Amino acid sequence: MTTAKIPTIAVRSRGRPREFDIDAALDKAIIVFTEKGYYGTSINDLSAALELTAGSIYKAFNDKRSVFIAALERYITLRTERLQQALKPANTGRERVRALLALYASSSYEAEGRRGCFIVSSAVELSISDPDIAGRVAQSLDIHEKRLTLFIRQGQEDGSISTHVEAATTARLLLCVLQGMRVIGKTGRSKKEMNNLIDSALKVLD
Repeated sequence: MTTAKIPTIAVRSRGRPREFDIDAALDKAIIVFTEKGYYGTSINDLSAALELTAGSIYKAFNDKRSVFIAALERYITLRTERLQQALKPANTGRERVRALLALYASSSYEAEGRRGCFIVSSAVELSISDPDIAGRVAQSLDIHEKRLTLFIRQGQEDGSISTHVEAATTARLLLCVLQGMRVIGKTGRSKKEMNNLIDSALKVLD
């Protein structure tokens, strides 16, 4: 399965060796950036959340933007791994689409739902002001769309999806549904409300 190829952010090695778990730190940074946004997050916010001094953060990264890009890369990697696990039981194209819908539904209620999606929040906030980050976000969404197109075509080959469905257009529609789940999840939705969307969305494959 194709995954987003985002250049790895170089961690600075000057001075005393880094004494913290970079992945654990980025996991915390993801939460801060998702909740506060890029511009709403300060180095002090990151310092408090990561339980690191500002100096330690600057030693590991060049600046706040570098922390953000590394956190975005980490987020995409974690979501891709989670998706791969969710897809393992799926045997048909339709089941793969369902697994993807179910993954997004499960992320769109209660605490995780209210926090929202790092990709969505980044797209909304930085699409104009930071072309480089906007390009990274667009790349991630494009991979999702191509993945959905592939699943639909696989379903048409195995008979689980109607051959009358236009794969590329329907994949784009489902991508809008997936990202929309994460948006309305921020308003506070129940597990039942989000899971009910799965069967409704699958009707576009009939």
